[in-house]
Amino acid sequence: MESPESSPADVAARLQTDRPHSARVWNYLLGGKDNYPVDSEVGDVILSTFPEFAAVARLQRRFLARAVRFLVREAGVRQFLDIGTGLPTADNTHELAQRIAPESRIVYVDNDPLVLVHAEALLTSSEEGACAYVDADVRDPERILAQAAKTLDFSRPVALTLLGIMGQISDDDRPGDLVSALLAGLPAGSWLALSDGTNTNEALNTAVAAYNHQSANTYHLRSPQEIASYFDGLDLVEPGVVATASWRPDPDAPETDAPDVSVAGVAAKH
Repeated sequence: MESPESSPADVAARLQTDRPHSARVWNYLLGGKDNYPVDSEVGDVILSTFPEFAAVARLQRRFLARAVRFLVREAGVRQFLDIGTGLPTADNTHELAQRIAPESRIVYVDNDPLVLVHAEALLTSSEEGACAYVDADVRDPERILAQAAKTLDFSRPVALTLLGIMGQISDDDRPGDLVSALLAGLPAGSWLALSDGTNTNEALNTAVAAYNHQSANTYHLRSPQEIASYFDGLDLVEPGVVATASWRPDPDAPETDAPDVSVAGVAAKH
């Protein structure tokens, strides 16, 4: 089990409790308590403009659960690289995977300082498996891969999960190239599970603009076609890149009436 290496002073300096941060706002929208007044305030602004946002946030968590179950049960994956982890909630990636295959190994990656503070909660692995946390930015794929290799066996398939994280990357930072660089470091037979927000709803566009005006981070909604391009060169499983709620929905737990403002897909690397 690998623990975070940053000192308490480093973490405190990065918390910026006077500015909203994406992981803390997301935590607020999911009903969590690991956030500050500045985060709940901007969360309320988002909800006043786009009340369905909390339902959309929960929708993405449920996609994670469905994707991990598919990857473990049907694809036989036993290793996960979860980038943009966010704050711990119920059914984190390692809990979902190890519930089915206790020997699963998971590396979480995030650069939010409050996530770093809570990393120990993410590192509670089964005895048979392993969990580790890497304090890194998705814009630094070389560091992520080098650190992840301390826990994961890169001679065996790895599932890369990117949920809501590429929207935090500006066009100038070339998000598609970052996805490609991460996948290039993984062996054949690896997988990509990705979901991100789309620019297809005017109310959501307005809510995100309000968030970007106040937050230390900015979010970049993109067209479904742009998000689908992250899967270029991979073998998509059915039903392809579709509205997040429509990706292999659980017949025993039908989705809410959240609007289709994100797309998702799962694909294998040759």
